[in-house]
Amino acid sequence: MLRPEVAGSYQELSEDVERVSGNPAEERGGEMGVHEDAGSVILPDSELGTSAPSLRFSKTCLKNVFSVILLFIYLLLMAVAVFLVYQTISDFREKLKHPVMSVSYKEVSLYDAPGIAFYPGKARLLSCKHHYYDHIPPLINPGQQGKIECTTQRINYTDPFTNQTMKYALVVQGPRDVKKKELVFLQFHLNETDQDFSAIDYLLFSSFQEFINSPEKAEFMKDCESSYSSWKFSGGFRTWVKMSLVKTKEEDGSETVEFKQETSVVNYIDQRTKPRSDQLFFVVFEWKDPFIQTVQDIITANPWNMIALLCGIFLALFKAADFAKLSVKWMIKIRKRHLKRRSQAMNHIS
Repeated sequence: MLRPEVAGSYQELSEDVERVSGNPAEERGGEMGVHEDAGSVILPDSELGTSAPSLRFSKTCLKNVFSVILLFIYLLLMAVAVFLVYQTISDFREKLKHPVMSVSYKEVSLYDAPGIAFYPGKARLLSCKHHYYDHIPPLINPGQQGKIECTTQRINYTDPFTNQTMKYALVVQGPRDVKKKELVFLQFHLNETDQDFSAIDYLLFSSFQEFINSPEKAEFMKDCESSYSSWKFSGGFRTWVKMSLVKTKEEDGSETVEFKQETSVVNYIDQRTKPRSDQLFFVVFEWKDPFIQTVQDIITANPWNMIALLCGIFLALFKAADFAKLSVKWMIKIRKRHLKRRSQAMNHIS
């Protein structure tokens, strides 16, 4: 009874051993099947991995090239800004050295009556009258003493250039009303002369009232003769003098006055019956126009404009430098990211 049971158990044990010995081949086959399945899944990923990095590499390359171009553009702009700073400072210094002359005109209806200083010598004043609207009536008894209806002042003083010679001057008040074309007509007479040419010198200065109010009239006339130019008018003619006033402002704030003149000369036809050897002098003084010309040197360089321009240029420089710095950082970051992705792709492939 025991032998058949042992034989049965032995048979079962042998079947189990055979089943166990057959399982490793099946397990190896299953493992190979698993590896084959895994390999079939990995292969598409590897193919996608090789195409995607190439696409990312091309985009990154384009971005780097574009960034380099922008960097060079901003470097060029920085160079232009530096040149503009240098040019602005140079122009400002040049304008400070060479101021520009500015001319302005001021319209007036009444001038301050100028002073007319005559140096007649041996000549004698016969008549002096104020007329208006460029109208001078015909002469009555030329060569004879007439009315003197002008404000005059006689003065003697020493010559400012030699300080030895005494000079005699007849100072007459000039015209004032330019709107009514006021003029002063004077007639001089010279009885005899030993010179080949006869003429009378005259001098214009800015204010007759200042001369009247001056306590030292001799010194006043010496200063005027030193500061102003003198002119002449000839005998046997009517000399018409049209005056214009020019004021010049100096750098120290002082102001100088200068007269400009336009003269026209008309021959005098002597209609006196008896032939004479004397000379008659006729002169007319009138304002040319109602405009006072003011001349001054101005500096066209405005420091505030230069400061504003320099601030704008320096701001552009700082912005350009900041952009260049950020561009370089961004390029370095993109390069590092590209290298990292490339190493990851290589590791994945290996």
